Amino acid sequence: MTEGHAPRAPRGHRAGPGPCGPGVATWGDHMRRRRPKRRLRVAGLVLLAVGLLGTTGTLVPLLGYSVRAASGDSMTPGYAQGDAVFFDEAGPDDVRRGDIVLFRAPAPVDQETMKRVVGVGGDSVACCDSGERVTVNGKPLREPYLRDGDAVGGAPPYDVKVPDGQVFLLGDNRMDSLDSRFFEGGGTVPVGAVKGRADDTAVPVLLIVGVVVSGMALLAGAGLGLADWVTGRRRRARPAGQFTGPPPGAPPAAPARPRPPRRSKR
Repeated sequence: MTEGHAPRAPRGHRAGPGPCGPGVATWGDHMRRRRPKRRLRVAGLVLLAVGLLGTTGTLVPLLGYSVRAASGDSMTPGYAQGDAVFFDEAGPDDVRRGDIVLFRAPAPVDQETMKRVVGVGGDSVACCDSGERVTVNGKPLREPYLRDGDAVGGAPPYDVKVPDGQVFLLGDNRMDSLDSRFFEGGGTVPVGAVKGRADDTAVPVLLIVGVVVSGMALLAGAGLGLADWVTGRRRRARPAGQFTGPPPGAPPAAPARPRPPRRSKR
């Protein structure tokens, strides 16, 4: 190597200006190449952690819900036929008056259906008072959810004492509902037959959105992790470069002396 000439960069190594002269790889060049890879790895790990926590936090509560399609028009105008309804799990102690519940109806229906709880164990449900309103324990029941405001629905009068552990159920469309007015066995239904309560809040929808977003974060984190792995394999496949520059904290090298011009021979 002639005095005054900078050493040539190793084959396969990026050349660039540095404190050791042009064409020489420095420690700073090496660190600059490592930063994008490190950022890629950190971003992938963060997305994986967020996606895993989000999926766990939203999927577990969502498993407590079931979805059913409203069959028939017995719950119109609140629920039309074919509407998707979210039901959360409900135990015997969770059923209250006014709840819309999913249950196994006795004959003559003998299938899963949804109706509104009007009376629980110990209540007296009667139809109807002078204003054609259903009464519970002698008090008129306010029912703004009824179709056309009709609480009678053409059914004959009734006065039912609901046994303990039973519920009395009616449809919101009284003119087109097979409910406790027509069920066999006295009309009431065991509270244990209730499988869920309708949830009209935004909670189920928000849980579904949370699962989708968390799943996307998981996929993005996995993609970044795969990209980091592929990049690492490509870097390991390249010839190793020779780092002639000073490590961090070392004083910079003196600049190379310019090469004197050649004199022509005469």
